[in-house]
Amino acid sequence: MSDLRLDATQLDRYSRHVIMDEVGPEGQKRLLEGSVLVVGAGGLGSPAIQYLAAAGVGRIGIVDDDVVERSNLQRQIIHADGDVGIPKVESAASYVDALNPDIDVETYETRLTTETVDDIADSYDIVLDASDNFATRYLLNDYCALTGTALSHGAIYRFEGQITTFTNADPATGDDSGREQPCYRCLFPEAPEPGTVPDCATTGVLGVLPGTVGCIQATEVVKYFLGKGDLLEGRLLMYDAMDMTFETIEIRQNPDCPVCGEPSSIDSIDEVSYEGTCQVSRAE
Repeated sequence: MSDLRLDATQLDRYSRHVIMDEVGPEGQKRLLEGSVLVVGAGGLGSPAIQYLAAAGVGRIGIVDDDVVERSNLQRQIIHADGDVGIPKVESAASYVDALNPDIDVETYETRLTTETVDDIADSYDIVLDASDNFATRYLLNDYCALTGTALSHGAIYRFEGQITTFTNADPATGDDSGREQPCYRCLFPEAPEPGTVPDCATTGVLGVLPGTVGCIQATEVVKYFLGKGDLLEGRLLMYDAMDMTFETIEIRQNPDCPVCGEPSSIDSIDEVSYEGTCQVSRAE
C-alpha cells in the first residue's frame, strides 16, 4: 500500500466506506489508486461510471465514439437533455467532474480496434465492457485474456441482462499461477451471424434494465479492488426483469478454447477477424 492518506474531505465523502470493516481506510485507498476502463458510455456505462466515480475509483477511462441522442435519455442516465448532440465521453466526463473532484477522467472518443485497444487499455487495472456490439465484446475478451487483464462483462436485451467477470490474476499479487478460468469464448465461441440478433433500436429495451446490470458490473469492479467477497468468476448471472428473477449458470473453461485453452492456439488479436462472427483464424 502506498503512502496515500485520506484528507478530511475524503474521510467525510467516503465515511460510509471507511466505517466498514470490509473496506476501511486501506480499502478506500485501494479504490482511489485503482483504474478502470469503461468501454461504452450508454445504458450500461452510465450507471457503472456514476457509481464507480461515487465510490472513489481514482482513474476512470471512458471509450465511446457516439454523440448523445434524445432517444438515449430513457436509459442512459449520465446524460441530460442539454447534452443532446455532444460526444457521450464529454457528457459523461462532465458528470463525473461535478460529482467527485477526486476522480481523474480520461476520455477516448473512438471505437476500439485491434490497432487502438492496446494503447488505450494497457494502463488500466480492469476493463468494464459496456459495449453494445459483438465485435467489441470479442475484441475485449481476447485482448484481456491474452494480456491477463481483468474484465467485467455485461449485456442486455429487451427485459433481460447477463453479467460475469473474468480475472486472470489475483488483484493483490498479480499471480495467475494455478488459476484455471474461463473466458467469454468458453461460453460463446463465436458471435452469431450478422443480422440474426436485433439491437435495442429494433426491439426496444426496458429503460431501467441497464441500470440494474451496470450497477452489478460496478459492484464487481469495487469488490475486485477491495479483494473482498466472491466475484462472478466462473459464473454467469442471468437477470429477468419481467419475472424479477436471478439465475446463476456455471461457466467452465473450455480446454480447447483458442484464447484461454492450454495451450492457446492464438498469440495475438491480430490473428482474429472481428467482423462477422469474430471467428479465430490462424494468420499465414
